[in-house]
Amino acid sequence: MPFTLKPAEALGVDADTTGYLDQHVDTGDRWVLNFGPQHPATHTTLRLVLELDGERIARCTPHIGYLHSGFEKLAEVLDYNQYVTIVSRMNYLSPVSNDIAWHGAVETLFGIDITPRCKVLRTIMAEIGRIQDHLLNIGAAALDLGAFTGFLYGFNPREKIYDLCDYISGQRFHPDWTRVGGLMKDLPDEEVFKRMVKDFIRRDLAGAIKDIETLLNRNRIFMDRTQGIGAMTKQQAIDWSVSGPLARSAGVRRDVRKDAPYLCYKDNWDGDGAEAVKFKVPIAHEGDVYCRFLVRIEEVKQSAAIIEQLIDDIPQGPVDVFADSKVTKPRKEDVYGSIEGLIQHFEIIMSNRGWEPPTAEVYDCQETANGELGYYIVSDGGPRPWRVKTRPPSFINYQIMPLLTEGHMLADIVAILGSLNIVAAELDR
Repeated sequence: MPFTLKPAEALGVDADTTGYLDQHVDTGDRWVLNFGPQHPATHTTLRLVLELDGERIARCTPHIGYLHSGFEKLAEVLDYNQYVTIVSRMNYLSPVSNDIAWHGAVETLFGIDITPRCKVLRTIMAEIGRIQDHLLNIGAAALDLGAFTGFLYGFNPREKIYDLCDYISGQRFHPDWTRVGGLMKDLPDEEVFKRMVKDFIRRDLAGAIKDIETLLNRNRIFMDRTQGIGAMTKQQAIDWSVSGPLARSAGVRRDVRKDAPYLCYKDNWDGDGAEAVKFKVPIAHEGDVYCRFLVRIEEVKQSAAIIEQLIDDIPQGPVDVFADSKVTKPRKEDVYGSIEGLIQHFEIIMSNRGWEPPTAEVYDCQETANGELGYYIVSDGGPRPWRVKTRPPSFINYQIMPLLTEGHMLADIVAILGSLNIVAAELDR
């Protein structure tokens, strides 16, 4: 069940700072400032055109398009496995989460139920990805406000996550780890994987979170820069369709893992009556920058608790579904030892005859670090999607920048933008 975080009372600024232009007379003394793209907080991919009334923001107009890559169009020329290399680059803060969400949607299209071992491994890595994303956001948000030490606290344990991604996939930054019906490969050594995960969760992550909380939670400078800043109400969060920590910091009790459970978040995930993993959904109510920080900190702790429930009970068996020869690659011993296995491998890898999805359209979503990440897939029965549309959380969440900033001071822009955790590749696609 969700529970409520109780930060200190918000300071100074009323939660509803919208309508600044309507409430203040234009003296003709306003001037326009480009905030980004050449700014450390916008890192060459975001641009805000600000109309200033002195130091106060009278109007904020976000501009996107600085990282357009044609990601969705590429889905039409890549098959259902090849496209995983593209989705992992939409959110480069936690690429493995994108991998899992994409192939979850593809498997909904194909009507595939993956193996219990695959479900557990995907759930563990999905939570690792959530931690990876939150650590970067927390560390970078602290850095933007002058807390360089907080940045180091957040980034040091992320190196361990890169080591984990490297171990399971051979790639540190973009694992491209999942495949239709399974994974690119099973764990090289399960015991080594378990030891790496436990060391990360119990030592590196636990120490980093303790250090971050000690540094920032009751830090007067950090609190003054974040409490009451960029606040939104619960109704505003609903009206603007925001999701993830942004919505939950404003009191919206919405988490796809609870409301539309998948993988190990739902009961009977192994087909033998296994119960869903237990975790709480952190909720705050002030909806400001400080609450978003607290919600993300608590979500990291809940992710660690989920991993602890699963890491010692990884089921044995295959990670791929081999029942349907037209969907998954055969075992290597079958490829090398039988003509049927070789033909199946050829058809999936080299031939257009390997993929036979139904002629249909599906939408499937998962709860990633920034909120609801969904894929709408239209299939014409061919080996590649006819059309793919992404529902990226950053794109939806970024639209509320004017709502959160108008009426605030210029110095608040960095704090507000950092709390949204915008990934530009999700905006432009």
